[in-house]
Amino acid sequence: MRSARLGGLLTLVALLASGCASDTTAITDPPLCSSGRDGAGNGVILMAQSVPTATWVPCIESALPLGWGFHHLQAREGIARFWLDSDRDGSQAIEVRLEASCDTVGATQIPSDREGMRRLERVRQVSPTFSGERYYVFPGGCLVFVFHLAGDSPGEALALASQVVGAISRPALRAQVHHDSGGRLHLDPTRGSGQP
Repeated sequence: MRSARLGGLLTLVALLASGCASDTTAITDPPLCSSGRDGAGNGVILMAQSVPTATWVPCIESALPLGWGFHHLQAREGIARFWLDSDRDGSQAIEVRLEASCDTVGATQIPSDREGMRRLERVRQVSPTFSGERYYVFPGGCLVFVFHLAGDSPGEALALASQVVGAISRPALRAQVHHDSGGRLHLDPTRGSGQP
């Protein structure tokens, strides 16, 4: 299993190092925070490489609840995002986006449910579709939930998605890439080979 993960890591590193980072790369496997003993999934590492300033990277912490599904992940230089589908709220009901910064003008700051992150929200529409953005701002990045919810309990759906989507620290991902590659690869190659 480790050799398969190493092969995946090598492919991801090659994609970004070859200049393909300016193109969009789509992945259909969910970006899991943990794939058993193997650490975070390759999609999480690709997102970290897409936004090299981000100190936190979003990932799916657990199995999605009944009625929810992973759509796909897209990553390119400067932005990475994935979508969640809902049988009640529609296809791509929630977009989870990672960027180096985000425009929070007009959003309201509220107490954060994530340590080390400021939380802001902007509701654009309440009916017939509940839509807007939920921002988590942290050093070097911004995690955004863009929601378009048409079901009977949109607030519950947004809360559920926020609980399922976690974040993993960049140092943890850096250590994982270093370990999985036997020290041959680095999450952030420009930082030099002295850092894991």
